[in-house]
Amino acid sequence: MKKYLYLLTVIALVLPMALNAKSHIKFDNKSHDFGTIREDGGPATCEFTFVNDGDEPLVIIDAKAECGCTSPEIPLQPIAPGKSGKVKVTYNPDGRPGEFVKNVKVSTNDPKNKKLRLKISGNVVPRQH
Repeated sequence: MKKYLYLLTVIALVLPMALNAKSHIKFDNKSHDFGTIREDGGPATCEFTFVNDGDEPLVIIDAKAECGCTSPEIPLQPIAPGKSGKVKVTYNPDGRPGEFVKNVKVSTNDPKNKKLRLKISGNVVPRQH
């Protein structure tokens, strides 16, 4: 009987901790300003660094840009607790002179940040003819 009581006590203490274990994504920055870039200077790239400060592996499920001029790249492997990763975002300024603001929607397994938004901005100087 003592064995069962001990087992139930252990389960009662451990189960809530296991149920509360979660991944948590924390970005250094959620926006990046490229400043002034040239239309004929080729694609501009930045990296958004994050850390999993939860206690379960973090999975970046997907990242989608709002248009074809912007392309995100996500880590393909889960990010272990305490480890960091990067979401790489590339903007193609060709044929797009003027100011721009673009968003990338990121989906994760973080219960508090299932969907979040990264933003890039800048100004494209037209090519000289």
